[in-house]
Amino acid sequence: MSNSLEVVFVGLGYIGLPTAVVMANHGVRVHGVDVNASAVERIQRGEVTIVEPGLEEQLKKAVDSGQLTASTEMQQGNAFVIAVPTPFKDDYEGDLSYIMSAAESIAPQLRGDEVVILESTSPPKTTQKLADRILELRPDLSVDGADDKPVIHFAYCPERILPGKAMEELISNDRIIGGRTPEAARRATEVYASFCEGELLATDDVTAEMAKLTENSFRDVNIAFANELSLISDKLGIDVWELIELANHHPRVNILQPGPGVGGHCIAVDPWFIVSSDRENSKIIRTAREVNDGKPKWVINKVDEAVKIIDSPVIAALGLAFKPNIDDLRESPALNITKDLAGHVEHATVLAVEPNVSELPKALQNMSNVEFAEYADAIERADVVLLLVDHDEFKTIPAAALKGKTVVDTKGLWR
Repeated sequence: MSNSLEVVFVGLGYIGLPTAVVMANHGVRVHGVDVNASAVERIQRGEVTIVEPGLEEQLKKAVDSGQLTASTEMQQGNAFVIAVPTPFKDDYEGDLSYIMSAAESIAPQLRGDEVVILESTSPPKTTQKLADRILELRPDLSVDGADDKPVIHFAYCPERILPGKAMEELISNDRIIGGRTPEAARRATEVYASFCEGELLATDDVTAEMAKLTENSFRDVNIAFANELSLISDKLGIDVWELIELANHHPRVNILQPGPGVGGHCIAVDPWFIVSSDRENSKIIRTAREVNDGKPKWVINKVDEAVKIIDSPVIAALGLAFKPNIDDLRESPALNITKDLAGHVEHATVLAVEPNVSELPKALQNMSNVEFAEYADAIERADVVLLLVDHDEFKTIPAAALKGKTVVDTKGLWR
């Protein structure tokens, strides 16, 4: 079946590019489309635009074989996969503008009998809104063949990959296939069966949307429990990591680890989509989000206490990504803490350290008291060392390098 597939992948970011590459290297003809012209040019040359182990080699293979092409212009195919951003607005409602823009680009290309698959993490009923928008633009088409109109199939198939293991998990992980109709689910299953060795779980689109949000909300609630324990432990003078380690020896207890907050394009965002869909009944999910969103302020207060007696303090902020050993800064509490800290402690010099990026992120570039630094130099110069991300590089820092410094370790790395 993969030889007859011609898939247009809309969005070539952290999810879209690895998925398009894996699909292409499993015999599917893939056209990648993205609005970022410079990214498209690099992909056309076989150059990666994100840090992901194994991606560069696989991208070169896909491009050299001709199975993957990239363009800024929408192409035709018999399947369309949408993997564009879905941030939330100030009121935590989902911002569907990127999805609707993709729909408007796809609509003119449709001839009938294609399947349109949404992968972007989305509030419940977004796939229905996507379908409604395309059919509004193309009233000559339908989802059920009414009035003998050509049929377009719509499905929701969320990704479940872990950044840093994307190339492996895209193939091995189970996938949820949520069709607007049973036939749509069958068509979407054919697309993912071309490369996915995990189980393909068919359901309807709204259940699939809610399942993705539920997975990440479950993790968010558990992280909030750990973060709340860290606040209580700090007041009681307890080592929270020892506390959790001891509690986890119970055969039915598995507490996650606390940190400076929760980041990334999923866990920090997805629970709000559930809250916005039913504000009355989402009490635990909302509270967990508020606990995790409040943790950065607690971290800043810790640093503030440490520097208030120093005239011109130097703070080394170690890590800007949202998790270890990647370059992804989306919804990163570490980046936001570094930015807020520089604005809050204006008399301090903040040395921003992130070994997985090559320059100071845009969010920090206009701050006069922030410098981009290498970690050894930053630690040597610092009065306060703030560990925000447990990158591998930081695990090897000797205790002697921290002697005489005030250390705020949000990850328990140097206990």
